[in-house]
Formats: sequence, structure tokens, C-alpha cells
Amino acid sequence: MKEQQYESKSIMEMARGAILERVDFEMERVLKNILDANTSPTAKRKLTVSLELLPSADRKTIIVKATAKSVLTPTEPVVTSLALGGIPGTGEATVYEMTPQVPGQYSLDGTVQEPPKVLKLPMQAQA
Repeated sequence: MKEQQYESKSIMEMARGAILERVDFEMERVLKNILDANTSPTAKRKLTVSLELLPSADRKTIIVKATAKSVLTPTEPVVTSLALGGIPGTGEATVYEMTPQVPGQYSLDGTVQEPPKVLKLPMQAQA
């Protein structure tokens, strides 16, 4: 009887390719994070592949648990400025989002500054 020859494979190809599939999935997440204009272009990202091997007592079988996880860069913070005002005697505080120009004013490119966003908040708790 002739002994069968086996082709050597990578551990990444085991589990019917599921380990490699998980690594590729996390790699795609990392690449999307790098290409996201809302994240830092130069911040480090990390892709970790963990293999946990649990041999049986007779050393004839090994259970392999593979985990792929990525550490992504969070999006850059969104910054705005607010101005706090109030209408005396109404019990309301008014918060305006500051605009770069006076509302209604034309800029050099011909666009008109929109009115600011406004939040009205009760200054006292209602009973």
C-alpha cells in the first residue's frame, strides 16, 4: 500500500478557510477606517490574530480557536461653538450655534450665510 502524500498548508487555510476569511474581514475594516476622511490619516491601526491551541490528554488531537480582531482609529471630533443667551422674563435660555458670518450676509463666493441653529431650553424645572 502506497503512503498518501499531503500538501503542506498554512494554518490560515484550516477550518475550511474560515480563519483566513475572518482575517480578511478585519483587514477590510482596517482599510475602510484608513480611507475614512473622518479619521486621522496617520494614526496606527492594529489587526491581531490569536490562535488558541488545546491538545487532548493523549496528544492525538488539538482544538484550535482562532480570533481576528482589529483596533481602529475613532473618528475625529466634530467641533462647533455655541453662544448662550436668554429672553428676560420668559424663563427660557436660548443657545445659538455661532456662524462664521452675519446671517443673510453674502460671502465672496456668492453664497448667503444661513441663520444659526437655535435651541430653546427651559431655565427652570417644570413641576
